[in-house]
Amino acid sequence: MKTADFDFELPPECIAQRPAEPRDSARLLDLREGISDRIVADLPELLLPGSLLVVNDTRVIPAQLEGRRGKGRISVTLHKRQSATEWLAFARPAKRLRPGDTIEFADEFTAIILERREGGEVCLRFDMTPNAFNEALMRHGRTPLPPYIKRGDGPDDRDNHDYQTMFAARDGAVAAPTAGLHFTPDLMTALEDAGMELATVTLHVGAGTFLPLAVEDVKEHKMHAEYGEIDRDTASRINAARASGRPLVSIGTTALRVLESATNAEGRVSEFHEDTRLLCTPGFEFRAVDQLLTNFHLPRSTLFMLVCAFAGTDCMRAAYRYAIESEYRFFSYGDATLLARA
Repeated sequence: MKTADFDFELPPECIAQRPAEPRDSARLLDLREGISDRIVADLPELLLPGSLLVVNDTRVIPAQLEGRRGKGRISVTLHKRQSATEWLAFARPAKRLRPGDTIEFADEFTAIILERREGGEVCLRFDMTPNAFNEALMRHGRTPLPPYIKRGDGPDDRDNHDYQTMFAARDGAVAAPTAGLHFTPDLMTALEDAGMELATVTLHVGAGTFLPLAVEDVKEHKMHAEYGEIDRDTASRINAARASGRPLVSIGTTALRVLESATNAEGRVSEFHEDTRLLCTPGFEFRAVDQLLTNFHLPRSTLFMLVCAFAGTDCMRAAYRYAIESEYRFFSYGDATLLARA
């Protein structure tokens, strides 16, 4: 399977630079039976009563840091916590960084490079208490916007709010679970009134999740590990819903990935507290999720491969052509699709 099989041309003007206001007014392409133009606020009438919606409750941290090594400037994006004060990060430029080097971000806010890996990845240790580290990160870090959201001077105060879902409760993500960005308190009230229920899982989204693949053969791609959690009560609620025939609707690909990581061959979801490197490409057998709400994804990305695996490659190619022609808005701040498992 070649990465080029999942390529497509996307006009730059299709890339959303700000979210819809209000958030649930974003357009929604319903692909469960043909193609239907709706908006996210229509979900209460589109989903079956009794549906269990599963959202990701991770919170985006200000993981983008600017520092210095000697006289040289270094940009660092934290992407996976190793311990209270150790992080894997992407550094730029990384070519001259060596283990033992110190990067200074501010007075009394420094990190030592413990290890240098491929692709500009480094392991950093911050020599401070966990509380001091968290306080310094909140003071000096910035919201890690994807590179396709253009801000001349970096993220602004509006992004600090916009790039966070209403479900955000657990610090750890360096990219937003973007399907959740469409939800508002009013929409949640309408969904509950229509007989829907909500369950939360956690996947701390990493910086590599949304990036195009650099390899030509998909099998050679190495997924970065992301930490996920499903508690025992949530796993029981999901299994009860499935046993009674109620649809399980994943709000986003991140929730789907942790759900499918925790599901066995018989379709039973277990309590989960570990890393996942799950890569879903056409031919993958989905065992937990019945429907998926998700944004429009990058060409050549693992997320476009995932939606092709979930709903069918021909379906998604036709849908993306239609979306481009119909001026749907793409990527993190863009519009959404509603998919049924093929």
